[in-house]
Amino acid sequence: MSNSEKGPVREAPVSLTECGAALAIEQVPDRWTWLILREMFYGVSRFADIQTDIGIPKSVLSGRLAQIVENGLAKKEAYRDGSARTRYAYVLTQKGRELAPVILALMQWGDKHIKDGESALSLTDKRTGNPVKIGIVPKGGALPLRWLNYTPVDQPSDVKDG
Repeated sequence: MSNSEKGPVREAPVSLTECGAALAIEQVPDRWTWLILREMFYGVSRFADIQTDIGIPKSVLSGRLAQIVENGLAKKEAYRDGSARTRYAYVLTQKGRELAPVILALMQWGDKHIKDGESALSLTDKRTGNPVKIGIVPKGGALPLRWLNYTPVDQPSDVKDG
């Protein structure tokens, strides 16, 4: 995306209406939405659990979850937790799960530039145990997301699969 080697650019090479990044930002427009999706990636799917984890007001969480579902990033699944009242869990769709590289890239960037290289999460290839980092790879060279293992750094690698 950089044209800096050619000097200042007067305008972007792609209009906002044709730019995938601009269109994606409309689907995931703010901090709360990103944090909710982060929770879902970790497997947290119940309203109260998400609210507790990220400290979001109930009304804001309700609105953002409705938007996430409307945009096709997650779906509602009914469940009953020992009561007669039906509640809903929020589960990522394929479209939502495909945001994983974006969230992992943000995590990697934050670890490097904000946390001075220290990460709370270890990313490894489930098959080999080798460390994995997010980057730009040639077409066909990427590691499939199902082969990633997400492990908190302070726990053994076999405790939590992603």
